[in-house]
Amino acid sequence: MIVRKFILWSESASARARADGVSALARAYLYGEMQPEESAEAEQALHAMLDDPSPLVRRALAESFAGAAHAPPAIILGLALDQSDIASVVLARSPVLTDAQLLDCATVGDAVAQAAIALRSELSPTVCSAVAEVAPREALITLAVNEGANLPEFAMRRMIERFGEDAELREALLARSWIPASARAAIAAAAARQLAQYAAKRNWLSPARSERIAKDSRERAAMIIAAGCAAYSGETAALAAYLRVSGQLTASLALRALLCGQSGLFAATLAELTGMGPRRVEGLMREPASTAFAALYARAGLPPPMLGAFRAALLALSRNERGAPDEAAEEGALRLPLIHAALAACEAARDAGLDRLTALLRRFESDAAREASRRSLARMREQGADSFAPAARHERLADQSEAAPRIAAETAQRVERMTEPLAETDIVVDLVALEKELMAA
Repeated sequence: MIVRKFILWSESASARARADGVSALARAYLYGEMQPEESAEAEQALHAMLDDPSPLVRRALAESFAGAAHAPPAIILGLALDQSDIASVVLARSPVLTDAQLLDCATVGDAVAQAAIALRSELSPTVCSAVAEVAPREALITLAVNEGANLPEFAMRRMIERFGEDAELREALLARSWIPASARAAIAAAAARQLAQYAAKRNWLSPARSERIAKDSRERAAMIIAAGCAAYSGETAALAAYLRVSGQLTASLALRALLCGQSGLFAATLAELTGMGPRRVEGLMREPASTAFAALYARAGLPPPMLGAFRAALLALSRNERGAPDEAAEEGALRLPLIHAALAACEAARDAGLDRLTALLRRFESDAAREASRRSLARMREQGADSFAPAARHERLADQSEAAPRIAAETAQRVERMTEPLAETDIVVDLVALEKELMAA
């Protein structure tokens, strides 16, 4: 009876009236005290509204059922496959939709539907990965800012691979409460690559120079990221694996890791390149002069002429770790003592084949000295700012400080001494000028 009356009424009612009627019937179905027969008839009537020609009616049905946990699954799925402005209502909110259905909707839907899925309060890694693979830029930014989305590491990296040149996407990913080290390294690499290409395109730098700067920037970023990880952990292992897959795990980067004091990243690098366990690798690293370490080094495929530099850096790092902590290690910066130890080993070898390595170490030395100078100047400026406050603040501070009466008394005494008549002299004290100078102070 309900179905017949509703269908007969809807045939002659306006679209707005049908939308209101659908909303009323949906509320009655969800929250009314219907008998089972009446509920089944109401569900049939609501099913029929999926074919209504007016989007107002179908949207009213979507808005009524979007947040309901007991909405008819068939109606919800039909609405999820409707046009985007209707489908997005249930895709963003409905708890009835399963992961499989969301995957299907993300695959066949447009950018609006995919963005609606990305906005869901909870999103499984499977759905996140599907959205990361097929969705356009706008939907990926929506996914990145959604803290309820359980984004796995490989999904983040896939997003960066597809739209790493987009600054908004990079910023949205970095704003998440947690992002793995490998994804941060991928973001840094994408930003460095984009800036290098832009500089070369504008003829600000030669292509070779811009690529050198991009490479240095990627390596510095990797050191800073590694400094935020544990000495050796799953995160450093994942970072080393990403660097290898992306072609960044070079002998130069491995040496930089040691010269920055990042023994954890160096251990992860050797473990990644050799397939050996991290505990065994770390044990061999503690004896860099041994033949066992030389065998490990050769198994990793690192250049044989650089073995002496790696050994010297490991020995110097071991001595440095037993001494006072180096604040540069916390920043992932190059350490001059380690660089000097590696340079000394190269010079002692007296091998012409180490010229390129020596040139690399000299460049590291220059970068480290520059960074150390910058830190020293920054500390001097901070100390200078604390010691020499601007003179214009004295009057304001005098009202707030307990030392104001003492300062005023000392100033008055100085003025009094300066204005006393001087014996056997013709010097005249200009009190007006003195007063102006004191006021300025």
